[in-house]
Amino acid sequence: MKHTNILLAGATGYLGSYVLNALIEKQNQVVAIVRNPDKFLNTNENYLEIKQAEVTKPETLRDICKGIDTVISTVGITRQKEGLTYMDVDYQANMNLLEEAKKASVKHFVYVSAINGNKYRNLKIFEAKEKFVDALKVSGLNYTIIRPNGFFSDMKDFLQMAKSGRVYLFGSGHQKFNPIHGKDLATFIVDNLEETNKELTIGGPDELSLNEISELALNAFNKPIKIIHLPDWMRKLTIWSLRTFTSVKTYGPIEFFLTLMAEDNIAPTYGEQRLKDFYFKEVQTI
Repeated sequence: MKHTNILLAGATGYLGSYVLNALIEKQNQVVAIVRNPDKFLNTNENYLEIKQAEVTKPETLRDICKGIDTVISTVGITRQKEGLTYMDVDYQANMNLLEEAKKASVKHFVYVSAINGNKYRNLKIFEAKEKFVDALKVSGLNYTIIRPNGFFSDMKDFLQMAKSGRVYLFGSGHQKFNPIHGKDLATFIVDNLEETNKELTIGGPDELSLNEISELALNAFNKPIKIIHLPDWMRKLTIWSLRTFTSVKTYGPIEFFLTLMAEDNIAPTYGEQRLKDFYFKEVQTI
């Protein structure tokens, strides 16, 4: 079924740009909120309207949801910058959108959080996301919360290590993941717009241990397999030190990475893009 009018927030981000393409491919009418329209290259005028606004500034969003049926928000930050915190963006900016959606009687609000966000509320990166999830659930709107596993783009850290010839892991390296590509995730979101008042956890097609991910990264550079396993207490000490001695801007993303890497995070498998191919492509650009 075609969705009539969809407002997309975060359209220029990694995931948002894939969601935009997937929506337009399915011939949905999309209003994309963009902070800087000049940077925006998508020119599919039949299905796309661009509105200049900043989700962190509620006054720029006034009446932006008029005539909109569904709001999709991929708004969030991995690394704090420009003086904005996780609370400013992941929580407050999405609250600004939700308030406008309520005023305009929007039927459905789709929000992208992350796998096991509820379980890891103590992490700075999740605290703000889950606070918004709570608000969305009691907003009276139909909601869908998408909980993806790690993105392929988050797995570039392994490539950075592999480039130098060795990969460092904490613990045994048997912890398993199935990261997902932004393109597959976007397709999943658009294909599941009928699913309301649900939380949908989703990952990529391959379940891989950290050892296997490290091997893929080293293979992509044609390097011999050198994986150094560090004791787990070092991981815990690293998190503690970062929390104690650095700002949340520094420790937020690392804390998230090191915590989720400590145990299996397997989501239902989906999609066609494989990490191995992604790594080989990335190596061409490094």
